[in-house]
Amino acid sequence: MKTSKATGRTTAVLADQVATNPRALFREYYLLTKPGIIRGNLFTASAGFLLAASGVINLWHLIAMIVGLALVIASGCVCNNYMDRQLDIKMARTSQRALVTGAISTRHALAYAAVLGSVGVVTLALGCNQLTAVLGALGFIAYVFVYGAAKRHTVHSTVIGSISGAIPPLVGYAAVGHGLNLGALLLFIILVCWQMPHFYAIGIYRFNDYKSAGLPILPVAKGFLATKIQMILYAAAFVVAVASLAPFGYVSIWCGIAVTLLGSAWLLQTIRGLQLNSDDTTIHWARQVFGSSLMVITLLCLAIGIDSFFA
Repeated sequence: MKTSKATGRTTAVLADQVATNPRALFREYYLLTKPGIIRGNLFTASAGFLLAASGVINLWHLIAMIVGLALVIASGCVCNNYMDRQLDIKMARTSQRALVTGAISTRHALAYAAVLGSVGVVTLALGCNQLTAVLGALGFIAYVFVYGAAKRHTVHSTVIGSISGAIPPLVGYAAVGHGLNLGALLLFIILVCWQMPHFYAIGIYRFNDYKSAGLPILPVAKGFLATKIQMILYAAAFVVAVASLAPFGYVSIWCGIAVTLLGSAWLLQTIRGLQLNSDDTTIHWARQVFGSSLMVITLLCLAIGIDSFFA
């Protein structure tokens, strides 16, 4: 994509301003790690930890898991910014990222990612156990390399990306020290199924950005109707998965009923999308589904955490 001389001059000015302002430069390094993604993944990882711990909390393992995983995810996000810098310049919401404007050099970004990732994996290995370190490393590889390549070439990239997004709760689960079992598998399925409507909703209301970047995500490649149907199917699978937690004894019956009702309400919201015909109303609906998805995963994690203390 060609950029105008005016845009190039603006970008250069911004980069110079950041370079001469230590506080602004620190902020750019911080934003390069995508702190919102880190917070969200730590929330689901903590839920996994609490589910496995059943109210018996080893505070050191919890802290080590949070710190180590945060660093590994931060490293992955910096690498993702590096790999996507040519795509980011084509999308309005990402065109001012530090690796696009030149505020941070690619060499410094890669060194930054290497330090973050190395310290993170070592923290998980020494502070928790080797399994958490292996899972953290696998999540990094899945996100940076597998998903990073897939999203440029296949409509199934969202499914591939959901795998890396479902690993943090496994890291939290494994950090307790009991290994992985059916409870971990259910968490993994729950997170995969939750992410699909969540990210498809983003794909719909950010349609123009993804189309401009030439990314073959489902809304761009197959249209809104096909995307809505997929969202409904995954939301239904999410309900089945969360409803399975109580029968297998991982949460109480009351918690099971609450999270099942929560998931069912979200499913009904996705079904309502089939009644919408215009693009404008569909985009508005997609924003609502996205907002609801954040509320659903937050309440689910809180319910699991609170219930674990009464197990």
